[in-house]
Amino acid sequence: MSAKPVKNIYIVLKAKLYPMKDFNIIIEEGEDGYFISEVIELPGCHSQAKSIDELIKRTKEAITLFLESQEKPIKIMKRFVGMQKIAV
Repeated sequence: MSAKPVKNIYIVLKAKLYPMKDFNIIIEEGEDGYFISEVIELPGCHSQAKSIDELIKRTKEAITLFLESQEKPIKIMKRFVGMQKIAV
C-alpha cells in the first residue's frame, strides 16, 4: 500500500488559514557581496543577507510577512517551470 500525499496542511497567520506552499526563489549575488532572493510567486517579496543560510531564513520571514499583510488569503497563480542557462 503506497502512502497518499498530504494535501490539507495549513499554516495560521493572523488567525487566517493558508495552505502550506512551496515557493520558488531566485538567488543572485549583488556587487556588494550580499546574496539577494526574489520569490517568484509573490511579486515584491525579496530579501538579502551575507550568507545563503541567513538568506533562506530571512526569505522565509519575508514570505510570512508578505502573507500576513494580505487582507485575505491569496491564490498563487504563477507556476514556475524552471531556469535554463544558455550561451550566446
